[in-house]
Amino acid sequence: MQVKKQIVGWREWVCLPELGIEAVKAKVDTGALTSALHAIHLRRFQENGRPRVRFDIHPLQKRSDITVHCVADVMDEREIRSSNGHVESRPVIRTLLRLGEDQWPIELTLTNRDSMGFRMLLGRRAMRRHLIVDPSASYLFGR
Repeated sequence: MQVKKQIVGWREWVCLPELGIEAVKAKVDTGALTSALHAIHLRRFQENGRPRVRFDIHPLQKRSDITVHCVADVMDEREIRSSNGHVESRPVIRTLLRLGEDQWPIELTLTNRDSMGFRMLLGRRAMRRHLIVDPSASYLFGR
């Protein structure tokens, strides 16, 4: 079955409903394979034999007064090389991404993105079969 692809801008507001994140600004990055989400106070633990992680996120850049507390299953641990060549081991979670009326599961690595311009990076794996990027556009699904 062919899914109709949505056209998105180079940055969009997205929702991560399973994590309780109603809106986070994501940079749509065709140069990145993996998606990443800003996570602070990361705490790994086991529950019923499953590896899990607790973390907090300030979903709005430059706003520390809004915090969302999240819990998710850890599905993997990956070595990620940043654009500046630094390698970091990150937990990987799987969660739903909602953009407009559509939603689908994506993988996210968790890392502190305080120094970055966006709280979330949407990489090629998450976009595949769902999105077409118009690099001249922004916020096609509203602010």
